[in-house]
Amino acid sequence: MPSARDAQAVSGGPGSADGWDRAAAETVALLRELIRIPSVNPPSPDLPDGELRAARLVADALSDAGIPIEIHEPVPGRGSVTARLRGDGTGGPPLLLLSHVDVVPASTAGWPHAPFAADVADGYVWGRGAVDMKAMVAMEVEVFRLLARRAREAGRDPAADAVPGLRRDVLFAATADEEAGGHAGAGWLAAHRPETLRAAGALNECGGVSIELAGRRLYPIQVAEKGFAVYRISVRGTWGHGSMPRDDNAAVRAAHAVTRLATPGEPRLTGPMERLFAELGEALPADRQAVVAAIAGDDPRRAEAALQSLCDPVLARAARALLRDTISPDIIRTGVKYNVIPGEATVEIDCRILPGTTEADIREEVLARLGDLAPHCEVELVVAGMPVEASPDTPLFELLGRTIRAHDPDGVPIPVMAPFATDAKHLATLGTPAYGFSPLRNEPGERFLERFHGVDERVGLDALRWGMPVLFDVVAGFCG
Repeated sequence: MPSARDAQAVSGGPGSADGWDRAAAETVALLRELIRIPSVNPPSPDLPDGELRAARLVADALSDAGIPIEIHEPVPGRGSVTARLRGDGTGGPPLLLLSHVDVVPASTAGWPHAPFAADVADGYVWGRGAVDMKAMVAMEVEVFRLLARRAREAGRDPAADAVPGLRRDVLFAATADEEAGGHAGAGWLAAHRPETLRAAGALNECGGVSIELAGRRLYPIQVAEKGFAVYRISVRGTWGHGSMPRDDNAAVRAAHAVTRLATPGEPRLTGPMERLFAELGEALPADRQAVVAAIAGDDPRRAEAALQSLCDPVLARAARALLRDTISPDIIRTGVKYNVIPGEATVEIDCRILPGTTEADIREEVLARLGDLAPHCEVELVVAGMPVEASPDTPLFELLGRTIRAHDPDGVPIPVMAPFATDAKHLATLGTPAYGFSPLRNEPGERFLERFHGVDERVGLDALRWGMPVLFDVVAGFCG
C-alpha cells in the first residue's frame, strides 16, 4: 500500500518519513492508554469516573506539550477537555477538532483480545473505542502537539503566542456522553461555554475512511447525519394464571407490536443521498453506473436488487438505513414468573429519522404501525435529536477532498450521510458545520463499519500512519 511517506509535508509538520513514523507511534501510544481506561457510558459502578479519567489523560498529553487546557465536569465523573492554539487572527473564525472520550459497554464474550487491554496484534490496535472514537482523539491530540512543537521551535510559547504559520485559531474538544446524546458533554459546552465549540467548521468522526467498491477506493466524508427519537412503549394487558392463556397477555401484545414496528418503511431519497448517488455514479466504472441509478430510482424492488449486486452486506445494510426512516425495537421487558400472565410490558425502540422528518412525524408513524394495539399502549419520548446537514460546497469540504487526493491519487472523496448520530447536533445550535473526517486508509476487505460497537473493534497501524499527515495537512491548510 502506498503511504504518505513520500507526500510533500506541510511546513511545520514532522517533515520526513521518520518524523511521521514518530508521530504515528506517539498516536498509537496515547490510543492504547485511552483504551485501557474503560470510559463506559453509562458509567459502571466499578468505574463511575471513567470519562473524567480519560479526559485527564488527554489533558495531561496536551499540557505536557505546553498547551493550556480546561477540564469540564458538569456531572461528577463525566469529564470533557477543551484547548485552543492561537493563530495571528487574520484568517477568520477557528477550526474545531472534535472527538469524544466515552465508549459503549463491552462484554468480554467473543472478543479475540480483551476489550480494554489495548493489545497490538496482526497490524491492529484492538479494543473498545479503537474505532469509536479514541483513535481520532489521539490523532487530534498529536496534531495539537505538532503545532505546539512548531511554536516552541520558533521560540514562542504555545500557551500565549500565535503558532507560526497559523492565521486561524485551532480549537480542540474531547467530550463526554456522546454515546448517550451528549447532554453532559458537547451539549453542556454548547449551552454554557459556546466559545469552545463555535467555529468556521469542525472535523468530527465517521468520514475520510477508505472503502473498496466496484474496483474503486472511495473516501466517504460525512456531510449529514440522521436524527433520532427513542421511545418507551408501555403495553397494557390483563394479569392472569398461565394455565389459562388469554389474548390480552401483555407479552403477546408486545410481540405483535415488535413485529409491526420492525417492518422496513418506504424508501425516500433525500438531498444528501441524491448527491451521493450522483457522485458515486461518476466515480464507478461505466458498467456500474446503471446499477447506482437503479438504487436511487423509484422502483423499490429494482433498487434492492441493484443494492445487493453492487454492495457487500454491510454496505447494503447501511444504504438501506440511509434511504428510509428506521425503527429498531431493541429492549423488551415483561413478566414476573413463568405461570403468571403479565399485565404489563415495555418495549424500547430506536428510531432514526431522515432530513425532512420531524419527531412528530415519526411518533405518528409509530402509532400508525401499532394500529389496533395503540389504545393499549402509552408511547413516551425518552430522548430525541434532529437530523443535521452541512454543505459540501464550502472551502473546508473542498480542502478535505483535495487533501485525500494528494495523499492517495487513486482515492475518490464523496459526500455521505451517516445513519447514526454524533455531537454534530450540538454544534448545529451554534452554527458550526461539522464534517465527518477521521482519515484512515484501510486494507481492502477491512469491514470497518462492523467495528463500531462490535466485539472485534480494532484500527490498523498502517491506517493510522497514513491518516496522521492527512489530518495535519487539513488543519495546517485551512488555518494557514
